[in-house]
Amino acid sequence: MSAAASAAGHGAGEADRAILKASGVEKSFVTPRGPLRVLSGVDLEVAPGESVAIVGASGVGKSTLLHVLGALDRPTGGQVVIGGQSLFDLDDAALAAFRNRTVGFVFQFHHLLSEFTAVENVMMPGLISGLGLAQARERAMELLESVGLGRWAEHRPGELSGGEQQRVAVVRALMNSPRLLLADEPSGNLDRDSAHDLHRLLDDLRREQGVSLVIVTHDLELAKRADRVLRLAGGVAAPIEL
Repeated sequence: MSAAASAAGHGAGEADRAILKASGVEKSFVTPRGPLRVLSGVDLEVAPGESVAIVGASGVGKSTLLHVLGALDRPTGGQVVIGGQSLFDLDDAALAAFRNRTVGFVFQFHHLLSEFTAVENVMMPGLISGLGLAQARERAMELLESVGLGRWAEHRPGELSGGEQQRVAVVRALMNSPRLLLADEPSGNLDRDSAHDLHRLLDDLRREQGVSLVIVTHDLELAKRADRVLRLAGGVAAPIEL
């Protein structure tokens, strides 16, 4: 049974233990022509270990929603709760610390630091969270080995292929064993074969690590792999079948 089916079957009890709850999320931006409302009251719950894909036309606010869900941006209205913690009750410093420990991010562009090796890039979130150097390196090497990149641990990003760079970015997002992984068009900058490999990797890591996944994508093949699919349109998200 999928995580989505399980959530439906458990009803309110399952909802009570959702890893992510977003309620009435609104987001507006100030423009020369006045406020631009992008999100108009998004509601979303994600169960532990569940994967949810968010699709929609370009410019409807998919990335904006993901940034709010991951506390990279504050909403204009509404609430986001992760693991029982209401995110926007925290000040900026506490929010950054919580985000580092609890949420992993994967973006379309890998954002690896070019002057550091693959293993050093993966270590970064652990070092920021207070892990010792040896412990962070051991964890980073385990993750790189798990995706077949142990041999390339000492290579810098410019010495890796696009698919390899994105795999490094994925395991970097898992460095602190987050409960929630947010992915924004993670295969959008890859060729078809590399994209297929990344899709399988995300599935495998989600099952192995027990992490919940919310993924924004225009790739319907990737969206079909999720337990549930939501379409964002008109500032709200609604379930669809693919």
